[in-house]
Amino acid sequence: MIDSIDRKIMAILQKNARIPNTEIAKQVGMAPSGVLERLRKLEHNGIIEGYTTRLNALGLDFGLLAFVFVRTDDMIGEIKAAKLLGEIPEVLEVHHVAGEDCFLLKVRASNTIHFSEVLREKIGRVKSVRSTRSTIVLETVKETTALPIDETLSPVKGEKTNER
Repeated sequence: MIDSIDRKIMAILQKNARIPNTEIAKQVGMAPSGVLERLRKLEHNGIIEGYTTRLNALGLDFGLLAFVFVRTDDMIGEIKAAKLLGEIPEVLEVHHVAGEDCFLLKVRASNTIHFSEVLREKIGRVKSVRSTRSTIVLETVKETTALPIDETLSPVKGEKTNER
């Protein structure tokens, strides 16, 4: 069960995963041990999947961002190709999609030459890949992994409320 305190804790962590438990405790009005217990429960239940560091892609020479639609010869619902595509280091995300294409990839490369090599020598070498369509991003206006957690939203599945 996730309550409004858990939501507050998760919202705080999404802004800064390195914040000390004592500071979270102050912000939610709890003892640090209570916050730690809630964090462990959220981790155990798979709600908190991990803690990451965001790196500056441009500063690390991965300034080109592209989305690639991939069609494969795989049977409907089969994801062998997706697993192989997911092993390519430049492929950051693999999504199984509905529509004419089978998968949507989020790809980072240093430049168009590097991107071309990824398409030709890595994605194109997956045997079941039939075709690709690419869109190169010119400018990113918003990019986040944060979910819109708000303690005033309706209850999460299984949460008890005070409503009658």
